[in-house]
Amino acid sequence: MKRQFEQWLLEVWYGQRWLAKYLLLPLTALYCLLNALNRWQQQRQQIQHPVPVIVVGNLTAGGTGKTPLVIWLVELLRQAGYQPGVVSRGYQRQATELGDEPLLIMQRTGVPLVVDRERNRAISTLLQQHGCNIVIADDGLQHYRMGRTLEICVVDGQRQWGNGWCLPAGPLRESVTRLQSCDFVVVNGTTMQMRGETLVALTGNITQPLSALAGQQVHAVTGIGNPQRFKLMLEAAGLLVTLHPYPDHHAFTGEELQFDDDLPVLMTEKDAVKCREYAIPNAWYLPVEAVLADGFAQAVLSRLQGVPHG
Repeated sequence: MKRQFEQWLLEVWYGQRWLAKYLLLPLTALYCLLNALNRWQQQRQQIQHPVPVIVVGNLTAGGTGKTPLVIWLVELLRQAGYQPGVVSRGYQRQATELGDEPLLIMQRTGVPLVVDRERNRAISTLLQQHGCNIVIADDGLQHYRMGRTLEICVVDGQRQWGNGWCLPAGPLRESVTRLQSCDFVVVNGTTMQMRGETLVALTGNITQPLSALAGQQVHAVTGIGNPQRFKLMLEAAGLLVTLHPYPDHHAFTGEELQFDDDLPVLMTEKDAVKCREYAIPNAWYLPVEAVLADGFAQAVLSRLQGVPHG
């Protein structure tokens, strides 16, 4: 039932269910009012920190590709001489110790990471226990009690703003005018590209080129915000894809990864962190790296020049 409701809501936001959208508009008006009051109250209580805080967030409900950008920022800041840490609210932490996205960030980078609904407390923990001199907030654009030095908003270049309305009639957490106050806007698919070339076996460290499956039929199982993005990436490499989409952050069972054939089963690295316990033969995940537009790295570092960092 939950999965059916989520699918219906996506059709309202990104499809043609116009009547349902208009029926939800009174709730949207209430949401916008409460959101404005909450923002005003949080900004009055905002806490500034002694180190730079970079917020990587979005305006829409659902994933837009923030996690690869956070990983990219960690490496950029390390190369520039910083000691970064990451804070996250986490999601469905009962499924894993940290949640799928924080766990992926930690596994890929080894960065100090604290998951806490209260992000200011998480930042204090990073500073006290790990000696970080710069913090990246994974999500939190709308968490206004958290002081910030830079804001980076990630936009899904395929879905963008859907029908353009705020929740629940549309996918927006805030009006698109919010972009005017962000320091950077990164569009997944144009100013940021995802590059993935090597498949890794779910059951071990065996690898193979993604191109080795060109022309073959595969199952793609996803629990991400925009499953079509993963499907298109595989198709661009020449694979013939049967997509099995599940809701974002879905907690998979082993049965959901098995099919009545011997075709390869492919998934994202974000999904794989929750599925490694299942010994599924011929199952693979595709690590990806964010590739940013020329000049973006220097623009971020330039904005940090002169900002005290402990």
